[in-house]
Amino acid sequence: MKIMHMPNIQYAQLLSPGHIILILAIVLLLFGGKKIPELMKGLGEGVKEFKNASKGEEKAKKDADQSKQIEEN
Repeated sequence: MKIMHMPNIQYAQLLSPGHIILILAIVLLLFGGKKIPELMKGLGEGVKEFKNASKGEEKAKKDADQSKQIEEN
């Protein structure tokens, strides 16, 4: 049995809470308080579209599998 060598774990702490706060502060300074809700709304809509597309793909795959089973019988 071969044991896999794990890479250095030093990258696991790449983004500490302090780094995240700093990034959020920079984003707030760059875009301002009024623009951020619009950006988050757009991001949320994009995620929603992605989920819907992936669900549609899964449904299409199920339909194709069902039609293949019907053809085999």
